Amino acid sequence: MTIEQFIKDNIIKLKEITDIPQKELYILLGFVLQKDFIWLTLNNTYTIKEKYLDTLKKYVELRANAYPIEYITCRASFYSEEFEVCDGVLIPRPETEILIDKAYEILSQISSPKVLEIGVGSGIISTILAKKIPDIKIIAIDINPKALELSRLNVIKHQVADKIEFRLSDMFENVQGEYFDMLVSNPPYIAADFVLPKNVTYEPKEALFGGTKGDEMIISMIQECKQRGIKYFCCEMGYDQKEPFTKEFLKYDCEFEFYEDYSGFDRGFVLNFK
Repeated sequence: MTIEQFIKDNIIKLKEITDIPQKELYILLGFVLQKDFIWLTLNNTYTIKEKYLDTLKKYVELRANAYPIEYITCRASFYSEEFEVCDGVLIPRPETEILIDKAYEILSQISSPKVLEIGVGSGIISTILAKKIPDIKIIAIDINPKALELSRLNVIKHQVADKIEFRLSDMFENVQGEYFDMLVSNPPYIAADFVLPKNVTYEPKEALFGGTKGDEMIISMIQECKQRGIKYFCCEMGYDQKEPFTKEFLKYDCEFEFYEDYSGFDRGFVLNFK
């Protein structure tokens, strides 16, 4: 079977799962054949060897059942960089790039900033901030040992391991008596009764659900920031959580702003304790 025929035969299988079925088939082809997109398109009459076809068919079936393509290829593009990913760890989302930009606007004005990241996941936030800010120091924590292992791989890959310390910790449990300029987090914020899209059900629940209402973990972090003297808190949130967080912020002497994601939904906030 040629590359052209493979695309033609399988594109219908992915049409119900993704808006870009042809592109995803090329991604799978590139991953299995170890060829880039340009080579694949210039060699669409290339005959795929049987041993590769069997693997490709397996991957197409997985993807047709909404299994994330990032878990198949073990990689994800984020902030124009490539990161290692694996099942059991949250897949990076484009909107988290905005969170990084918001944090960078503040941290770039602070000399030798010290940052705490809660819920490091695949390490994308800490890695990009470490690449953008020369004199930064970050403590990155997660409750998931698999996430910490993956993050370590990514910071080594991106050559910023000297700027980031990883700790296994449930929230602030193993972070005591240390000063931070900022807390940054893309935490679980989905309500417990929310029905996830099928593709998201493959991702770790502890990285998605934030409690009965979904905002409990973030509210706890806000309170900890105030108690620990952390001046800035940059955080992602659910599209419907602006009102409850506004009520929470008004309890404190602070400044705050909300920001939207690329689709125009409320997606996060920047909190500044005075």
